[in-house]
This record gives sequence, structure tokens and C-alpha cells, in this order.
Amino acid sequence: MLIGLVTLYWILMETGALSTLTNKQALREWVGQLGGWGPLTIIAMMIAAIVMSPIPSGPIAMVAGAIYGPLWGTAYVVIGAEAGALLAFGIARLLGYEVIHRWSRTRPILDWLGRERSQTGLMLVVFASRLVPFISFDAVSYAAGLTPLAFWRFLIATLAGVVPTAYLIVMFGEVLITADSRGLTVALILASGVTLLPLLARVVWTRHRKRRTSSN
Repeated sequence: MLIGLVTLYWILMETGALSTLTNKQALREWVGQLGGWGPLTIIAMMIAAIVMSPIPSGPIAMVAGAIYGPLWGTAYVVIGAEAGALLAFGIARLLGYEVIHRWSRTRPILDWLGRERSQTGLMLVVFASRLVPFISFDAVSYAAGLTPLAFWRFLIATLAGVVPTAYLIVMFGEVLITADSRGLTVALILASGVTLLPLLARVVWTRHRKRRTSSN
């Protein structure tokens, strides 16, 4: 599978498709020419960008916003990002989890992470990581697959974090194309709010733990 991904990445470089994916204007023109196939192409490219880490997903999301607007652009990006994250999670779970579980040093940690309280904590970690732009979306998806985190928990945590982040990036794409200063100001305000959400989640979680400790 690794050889296949590397080969596909090499083909993208040799054919010039990778340079198109990183060029927002060229990518916008190409997707615009696809007509009805455009949304499916956006979804497929988002999946590829998540599974193959070197492919950037930011330009794809911006182009989706520029072509399809904030509503439908966000919908296509969320579908692609969620599908890509689940695929990366499944690959790591299928190929790596059993191998790591055989290691005597990691087995106690994995058993601890499999507890109910730890599962909730892992969900919060995944959710918070989706809201922070500089944390690799791809790496978190693969790493989560190596933990005992339940599939449905990963799905919910990823979806909850992807929706606001995707909407923000998609709206940035639309704003940058239209060069609307008012829209850019709104986008910057939303960016600040989304970035602060993990900190807010941590405060709420800390207070919740203190209350449970005091009640016990």
C-alpha cells in the first residue's frame, strides 16, 4: 500500500498534476471546466490529500469556496475530509494496531486508552486537533487508528471539528477571490474564534473533572 501511494505521488509530480493542486488559480480553472463532475472531483482530491500527506488540502478547500460558495463548498470539503480521515484511520487500524499491541511496552498504554474515560479524552484530543490549523490532519487520523479509539467516536469527533474549520477555509477562498475586505474581516474574526475553541474545551473539561473529583 505504501509503495502504491508513493507511486501515485510520483505520477502526480511527473504529470504536473501536483503543481496544479498547489496553484489555486489553475486548480479553479480546471475544476470549473469539469461541470457536474466538479463536486466529485473536489471530494476525491480532498480524500487523496488526507490519505497522501504531501498533497495540500488548503488550496482545494479554497477553490471549493470560490466555485461553489460557502454552503456547498463546505459540504463537499467536509465529505471529502471526513472520508479521507476515516480511510486513513482504517488503514492505520488494519495495518498497524495489531503490530503495536504485540509490543509489551505499549500494551499497558493501549489498555489504559481503551477505558471509557480515556476514550472520551481521546475524542476531545481528536476534536481539538481538527480546530488547530498547524496540527497535521493526516497525522492525527493515522495516529488515532493506532489507538483503541472506537471508530464511531473518531467519526463524530472528526466531523464536529471539521465542519467549522472547513467552513472557515472555504469562506477564505471565496473572500480571496472576490477581494471583499468586509468579508475578510469577518473571516479573520471567525478564525480567531475557531482557534480559541480548543482552549475553551480544555477549560470546560478541567472544570468537569474537578466537579467529579469533589463529588467523589
